[in-house]
Amino acid sequence: MKRSMIRNTLLPLFALLALLLSACSVPGVPATSAELPVVGAQPSAQQLPPIHFPQDEAPHKDLTEWWYYTGHLNAVTPDGQTHHYGFELVFFQALRSDYPPVYAAHFAISDITRGQFHYDQRRLTEPNAVVPNGTSTSGFSVAINDWSARGLNGHDHLQASMDGYAFDIDLNALKPPTLHNGNGLITYGLGGFSYYYSRTSMAVAGTLLDHQQRVQVSGAAWMDHQWGNFLTLGGGGWDWFSIQLNNQTEMMLYIIRDANGQAISTYIGIIGPNAQDSQVPESALNVSVLDHWTSPTTGITYPSGWRVEINAPTIKASLTLQPALKNQELVATQSTGNTYWEGAVSIAGSISPQGQNREVAVQGEGYVELTGYHK
Repeated sequence: MKRSMIRNTLLPLFALLALLLSACSVPGVPATSAELPVVGAQPSAQQLPPIHFPQDEAPHKDLTEWWYYTGHLNAVTPDGQTHHYGFELVFFQALRSDYPPVYAAHFAISDITRGQFHYDQRRLTEPNAVVPNGTSTSGFSVAINDWSARGLNGHDHLQASMDGYAFDIDLNALKPPTLHNGNGLITYGLGGFSYYYSRTSMAVAGTLLDHQQRVQVSGAAWMDHQWGNFLTLGGGGWDWFSIQLNNQTEMMLYIIRDANGQAISTYIGIIGPNAQDSQVPESALNVSVLDHWTSPTTGITYPSGWRVEINAPTIKASLTLQPALKNQELVATQSTGNTYWEGAVSIAGSISPQGQNREVAVQGEGYVELTGYHK
């Protein structure tokens, strides 16, 4: 009887969570009916407290929060071959009124060497959760059963498992956190606000259980942390790109589309080898779609391959991004109620560093997220 009452009480919250997570902003949100905030070229006015580390690594008592990891792993198999994987692990936290916190999580492995994509999803209501509201100096620790993410000062640890795969990895930041939009604060006007920072270069080491074979892995990851009192609704979507190049440069790009598929806002952030973050005017970016892929599961057609060109006084770049696997679609109807494409990509091209008139050949890896595409 008590369990039934709890279930009936929480059903509206689960519905609200699905709405919430279908209406969040970048990065990495599985949404098909959302609109991201328009971000100006200059940092927004400081009307809210600035981000403080390590306090703001911990959970907050805001409407929406998530910790989002994507990355690439390499393992050497017993026969001396290199096995390549991509991964995604994300935890969402939703707070509403006096309801207990609701958590949702997605875990995905792109088994690039095998040419296979696998994912799982979970959600959990936690009546006894203690949310420190950004006051803890002990970092963060979020979990759903045996899936967990914890970290402090850029030293993070992830654990997750699903049918056929499990990993236990350590991540160590090689650069300070990047505060997006200059001060890490994105405003929505009447829609609220969002804090947003990334750790764009993290070294990874640990173990991966691949179909009962445990292997040592190493690689690189990207971490996003976003939180705030925001909920924006709309009929559009976005294309989001994280780019990690072998000249120690990272880029974050996103293009927001309205309900008609027209681009309404673009963000280009460049993190140089010295960890200096700079924004490039949206007029400097041109993204061309090279191909398309149609999901045999949902019938949705997604872009599949991109040429990214940046032509600005401070940087020039021409990069080609190719999906490591065509099918990296997550149908997350059991946790967040949405479908999206999030996948590992390989990168090749050239870049002209700031103050130099010469092109340097670069390679790299990244992740792309596609939302708002419908059958």
